[in-house]
Amino acid sequence: MASVLSHPAVPLALSAAAGRATVSGRLTLFACLASVLPDVDAVGYWAGVPYDAPLGHRGLTHSLCFAALTAVTAAACARRLGVSRTAAALVTFLAAGSHGLLDAMTTGGMGVAFFSPFSNARYFLPWRVIAVSPIGVGRFLSERGVRILASELTWIWAPCAALAGIGVLARRALGDARVR
Repeated sequence: MASVLSHPAVPLALSAAAGRATVSGRLTLFACLASVLPDVDAVGYWAGVPYDAPLGHRGLTHSLCFAALTAVTAAACARRLGVSRTAAALVTFLAAGSHGLLDAMTTGGMGVAFFSPFSNARYFLPWRVIAVSPIGVGRFLSERGVRILASELTWIWAPCAALAGIGVLARRALGDARVR
């Protein structure tokens, strides 16, 4: 998996690209939480749920269906998040859905069950460039952890920063007075 430190890069970039008028601070925080929520399945990993089971790691919680359910929850909370239902649902779906996409780009694991609960087939993307992060903190605090962070800076944070920058420049070019 990509580390819990890097999954929020996607919603942070979306927030910066779209601007506060579209993505409130509350929605940004909610989307950041949604981006790491799929790893709640690690509890099952420690409880003995087999990795390749539907409720195993990178199973149901990493699916597009789970991302859609998370988006529906955000839409129901849109007023509290200070945005439209559409913005809440779209940003949250992209944040939660990006989790599986990033994990499918890692160098380890058994793939991601994108279509669970309808299929438990596991998939990787053709570009497996992100160094896989271990489950748990202990092994992350090592030389390997530094290599993982360097990989995530290159393959997650840098593209997300570029997306954010392009969004800010586009809003500025379109005359959004809120862009400084």
